[in-house]
Formats: sequence, C-alpha cells, structure tokens
Amino acid sequence: MPGPTPRWERALLALPLLAALVPGAVRADDPVVVAVTIENHRFAPAEIHVPAGRPVTLEIENRDATAEEFDSRALRVEKVIAGGRSGTVRIRPLEKGRYPFAGEYHEDTARGAVVAE
Repeated sequence: MPGPTPRWERALLALPLLAALVPGAVRADDPVVVAVTIENHRFAPAEIHVPAGRPVTLEIENRDATAEEFDSRALRVEKVIAGGRSGTVRIRPLEKGRYPFAGEYHEDTARGAVVAE
C-alpha cells in the first residue's frame, strides 16, 4: 500500500484548480481577442498576427456608413457587419500560415490576412 502523497505532489495537483479560480488567468484554450476596424472600406490592422494553435476572436467595428462582409475561404468565414455596428468573428485554432480575407462589398480596398505564427 503506498504511503501518503508528498506535499509537493499535492501542490502540483492543485495548480489547475487554482488557475481556474484566479481572475484574469489565461488558459491555452482561451481565444486570443483582436480588435479590428473597418474604415474608408479598409481593415485595420490589415495583417493580423495570432499564435498558431489557439482559437481567435475578431471583434470588428465597422465605422463606415455602409455594410461590409468579412469573407475568407481560407478561414471558412463569412460575416456581414452593418454600417456603424460591430460584429464578432470566431476562428478555429490555425496551423502556421497566412490566411487571406477581404471585404466582399469593397474587394478592391478591403483586404487583409490573418497570419498564424
């Protein structure tokens, strides 16, 4: 029959519980949140750098008076954001790479990419 668990082992076992209870603790599966704006039919930032392997949430604010669609075949996302409104785009964890996107209504100016590093 094994003896009592050493104190240091009990402390290690308690770490995940403590991390869950600490306000503001970041977990590896928490999404990375990135603020993006649409203004003058352009995305800012146009190149969005995110860590590979983590989910991402884009909080997009459309400052233009007209609607724009965040569209990306590479990311498998389409989201219309009305003029003067905000929207959320959730992106699955990505492998390292470059994932282009565009504003479907103004493809000539509204372009960018998510870069997973």
